[in-house]
Parts: sequence; structure tokens; C-alpha cells
Amino acid sequence: MSAFTFFAVLAAALLHVCWNALIKNSVSKLTSMLIMTLVQGGFGAVIALTQPFPEAAVWFPWLLASGAFHSAYKLFLVYAYEQGDLSRVYPIARGGAPMLVLVISVSVLTDPLGIKEFLGVLALGTGILLMARGVFANGESRRLVPFALGSALMTAGYSIVDGLGARISGNAIMYVAWLFILDAVFFTPICLALRGRAVLRAEPSEWSLGSVAAAASYGAYAIVVWAMTQAPIALVTALRETSILFAVLIGWLVMGDRMDRSKGFAAALIVLGVVLTRI
Repeated sequence: MSAFTFFAVLAAALLHVCWNALIKNSVSKLTSMLIMTLVQGGFGAVIALTQPFPEAAVWFPWLLASGAFHSAYKLFLVYAYEQGDLSRVYPIARGGAPMLVLVISVSVLTDPLGIKEFLGVLALGTGILLMARGVFANGESRRLVPFALGSALMTAGYSIVDGLGARISGNAIMYVAWLFILDAVFFTPICLALRGRAVLRAEPSEWSLGSVAAAASYGAYAIVVWAMTQAPIALVTALRETSILFAVLIGWLVMGDRMDRSKGFAAALIVLGVVLTRI
């Protein structure tokens, strides 16, 4: 991985945390997430006009699966943030993804598990359990745990799909543009079915917040997908998870989340586990 790619992925990690913090801090998290998704879809539509149309091999299963995974990921994340703090939800959601990928690959695909990967899963599992334990110990809503883990499962799905899909397409810019268009196509009717037309009612400030979040999210993911075409997917995804530490710090220092040694230690274990399993 070149130095430019390294720092680009770090910047993407920070951008990812920033848009999560904006959604978490919004009045209506589902409305803000929908606004973000619609604005992203608009960005994607404009960029798609400048790019070649995806070939059939890129549409199925890659782009269609990506749109579905991203929509489900956002839905789980909204419900998780309605229940818990940024510094609690984010590490579970982000740290659970690489652990789930490894568990699935070993149990379903019968891939071999080396000592480094085993230690990584152990660190990840311990860190996530400590984070979950903090929910119970501090009297936080227990419902955030399954929602955060659901988000992690969807993250694992779209990480694999998009890494492979972007390589097959040979054009990361075109691929990202269309995945965000499909994300908006899938996510909008889901929101309407859950909350009705009320989900579309938003103050100008919410549109501004959602638009800023969309720019940060689009930029962050475009960088990551591009980086996956320049360096090994495992290295890119491992480095990207430094966002967990950014989330804990922003939650504590900016948003006033409760911080204790257990939460800090759990976050550090999760990052260590990601590094061990991905590098």
C-alpha cells in the first residue's frame, strides 16, 4: 500500500465517523438517513452520466446485492443509534463485521484459520462482549446490541460484494455512483413503509445536515472502493476500521458520551482484532 493510499483511507475513516455522528445527533435519525441517501443518490446520478453504463456482469449480482446490503445496513444503524451512544454502537457495528466474515468463511466455506486469525477473532469477540457488557452494566438500552450486530452483518456483506464488484467493473467511480443510486431506490420505499409520508417532512436544518452527511459518506466510500482497486482488500478494510477509535474519541470529547476504562479497553481490543484478522 502506497503512502498516498494509506492516508487516503485514514481520511475516509474519519469522514465515515463524522457522518455517523451527524446522523446520531439529528432529531429524526431515519429522516436524516433518508435525506442523506437521497442526496447520495443524486450525486450518483450526476456522476453516472459521465461514466460508461455498467455491463450486465456488474449489475448481477454485484450492484443489485450492494444496493440491498447498503439499505439494510442503514436501517439497522438508524435503530441502533435510536437506542445508544455513538461510542457504544459504532465499535460493535464496525468491529463485528470482520469477525462475522471470518466465522462464516471457516464454518461455511471451510477456509483454514491460522493462529493470527484465531487471536484476532478472540480479541474481536472479547472486545465486542465487553462493549455489550457495558450496555447492561450502565443501564443502557439492550436493544442497541442486536441492531448494531445486524449492521455489522450487512457491513460484512457489502464489503465483500463491493470489493469484488468494483474490481470486476474495472471502474470504481462508475460502480460507486450506481450503488448509491440503487441504495436510494431500495431505501426510500422502506422508509415510507415504516413511517409513512411523515418521514419526508424535515426542517431546512435537517436537509442541510443530511446533505453534509451525504457528502462525507459518499467521499468516504468512494475513497475506500478506489483504494480496494489499488491495494489488497484486506489491508484497506483493516486500516479503515481505525474509525472505531475516532468514534470513541468523538463520542466522548464532542458528544459527551460516558467514558470509562472498560469502554476504552473494549474499543482497543476491537481495533487490535481487526488488525490481526485483516493483515
